[in-house]
Amino acid sequence: MPMIVGVVAGVAVAAIAVVIGLFKLMWRVAEPNEALIISGSNHKTEGLEAGMGFRIVTGRGTLVLPGVQAVRKLSLDLNETELHVDCVTHQGIPLKVRGVVIFKVGDDFVSIANAGRRFLDQQKLMSERVHNVFAGHLRSIVGGLTVEDMIRDREKLTGQTRAACGTEMEKLGLIVDSLQIHEIEDPTGYIQNLAMPHAAAVQRDARIAQAEANRLATEAEQQSFARMAQATRDSEILQAGYQAERDKAGAKARQAGPLADAAARQEVVVQETRVAELEAHRREQQLQADVRKPADAKAYEKRTLAEAERDARISGAEAKAKETELAAAAEATRVKAAASAEAEATKARGTAMAASTRATGEAEAAAAQARGLAEAAAAKAKGLAEAEAIKARAAALAENQEAVVAQQLAENWPEIVKAGASAFGNVDNMVVLNGADGMADMLAKALTMGGTGLGLARQLLASMNQNGQTPNGTSLNGVATPPHTQKVPVQE
Repeated sequence: MPMIVGVVAGVAVAAIAVVIGLFKLMWRVAEPNEALIISGSNHKTEGLEAGMGFRIVTGRGTLVLPGVQAVRKLSLDLNETELHVDCVTHQGIPLKVRGVVIFKVGDDFVSIANAGRRFLDQQKLMSERVHNVFAGHLRSIVGGLTVEDMIRDREKLTGQTRAACGTEMEKLGLIVDSLQIHEIEDPTGYIQNLAMPHAAAVQRDARIAQAEANRLATEAEQQSFARMAQATRDSEILQAGYQAERDKAGAKARQAGPLADAAARQEVVVQETRVAELEAHRREQQLQADVRKPADAKAYEKRTLAEAERDARISGAEAKAKETELAAAAEATRVKAAASAEAEATKARGTAMAASTRATGEAEAAAAQARGLAEAAAAKAKGLAEAEAIKARAAALAENQEAVVAQQLAENWPEIVKAGASAFGNVDNMVVLNGADGMADMLAKALTMGGTGLGLARQLLASMNQNGQTPNGTSLNGVATPPHTQKVPVQE
């Protein structure tokens, strides 16, 4: 009995372990950043059409039958792709647009289903596909804008691009979280040239403001120097007056003793008093000549120099400001004239090139037509001449066959003799018997070859008359035929 209980308990534990293993094997949980695509049996997901044939699970767990159903994961993470697009504006100016697109698969089941059908096994190619979509629409939108529009209203370019790509991205099951245009590169320098007039105006205003500040500073310095000179002059005058008063007080103090001592001597006192007054007057005059007049002259000199230097600085500042204004105006005129001249030169070059191309084409067409007419006329004349020659030869052959054969043999006799003598060409050493008689016999046989050639020519002529050919190896219709050769045996 205890053994049976143990077996039952073991079976129960094994069954529970199997159930747990099967449950773990069949249970799938979708992470927050992914969606489970379960296929293999008919399912109907809310919001999707009935015949989809697969189930979508997000944010929860579900049971999957191993071997019957297949589970694959679709990432819902953010993705980004960098845009490097070469575009041409409405003005025909090439630009390079640099930006970034941040996108992801939509969270709703429709977007997940669309993305699953298109990217489930190609999720690594998602960025490339999105780049191609945005690059095409970006080129189209930039082609309808000017460079100025793109610089002043970059948000308009971004909005139009997102709106143009919205429908296609929705079909792909993707949503765009962010589209940023980072940089617009201008390899032709159009944007830099566009900013030059504004930069020149700012630089001009800065130089004018600096000149005005320098002028005001110079005026303030001159006024300060003038006040310093005036204060110095007043101080020196006051010092001279104080010195005179001190000298006068000292003289009076020195006279007090003698006056007291000479109280009894009134006359002496009167004389000494008069002498003291004269001495004081003399010393006052001396002070006027030695101190006050030089001080006034020095103060006047400083004041005059300061005023002259101030006027010179003011004139210099005004001249410099005028020079700066004239230079800025000249530079603006020069840039405008250069731009106008370049535009006129470009237009003239284009017109001249078009006229030259048109004239060259017309001349080549006329020359080709003339060559064709001349070649056709020459071919026609040649054909007529050959036809007349063939006709004349046929008539002559019909009237006097022997004369035609004799003429042809006379014209081609050197070739006939050469062909007969070619039999001796491969003979290195020739032995002639009977001396002079043997040589005469050989020469006679060579001459006899002419008669043989005449018979052969007559036979050839007869056969060619039957085949429609002329004696010179040309058919009656003007087509050349290969000449017949006759091997002549050579007797050693």
